[in-house]
Amino acid sequence: MIRADSLVKRYPGSETPAVDHLDLHIRHGEFVSITGRSGSGKSTLLHVLSSLVKADAGRLFFHDLDLCVAPERVRNHLRRHEFAVVFQQYHLLPYLTALENVLLPFLGIFAPATRQHIASARAMLERVGLGHKEAVRPGALSGGEQQRVAIARALVRGARVLFADEPTGNLDFTTGTSILELLHELNKEGVSIVMVTHNEEFASTADRVIRMADGKIVS
Repeated sequence: MIRADSLVKRYPGSETPAVDHLDLHIRHGEFVSITGRSGSGKSTLLHVLSSLVKADAGRLFFHDLDLCVAPERVRNHLRRHEFAVVFQQYHLLPYLTALENVLLPFLGIFAPATRQHIASARAMLERVGLGHKEAVRPGALSGGEQQRVAIARALVRGARVLFADEPTGNLDFTTGTSILELLHELNKEGVSIVMVTHNEEFASTADRVIRMADGKIVS
C-alpha cells in the first residue's frame, strides 16, 4: 500500500539527514510500529509517510501515486480522505465540545455541519467509547479521553491509514494500554496503522516492529 524508495529528509543546519536513504514497504491492513531512541528519525519518517512533510529525495508511493511529485492539491485530498494523523499532543480546541472537535474535519469556510456530518461524528464518538461525553469540553476530559476524541476526529471522514505519533506518550501505562487496545480494534476493522512509540512493550504488540537509528532502519 505504501512504498518508500531511498527516502531522504534533511533539516537546515543538520549535517546528517533525519531520514537517510530509507526503504520501507507497508501492506494494507498492517499494524506497524516504528521505534528508536530520541533523534533516530522515527517521527520525521512518520511525517514524511503521512505527507505532512515532503521528502528531499527518493520516492514515496501510496498505491501507484508518487507523493514526491504529486501536486499539493492531490496531497491535500489524501490528507482529507485517506490519511489521518494523531499526535502526542491532542490539539483539541478548548472552547469546543468533544462533538464539535470531531466535526472540525467536515467544516469549510462558512459551511455549517450537516445532519449527516453530526450523525457521523456521534457514531465515531460512540466508537471510541465517548458517546456519553459529546457535550463536554476538553478541559473536563482526562488525557486518555482527549486522545480518544483526537482519534475520533482523525477517522471521522473514513481514512484508511492512521499515522499515530507517540499516541500514548502523555498517558500513564493503564490509560496508554486502553488507547493501544482501541488502535488494535480499529486495525481489526480495516484501518492500517503506523505508530511511532518509544515504549517497547507497546511496540511489540504490532504485526511488525521497525527499529531506527541515525535516520536508517536497523532491524
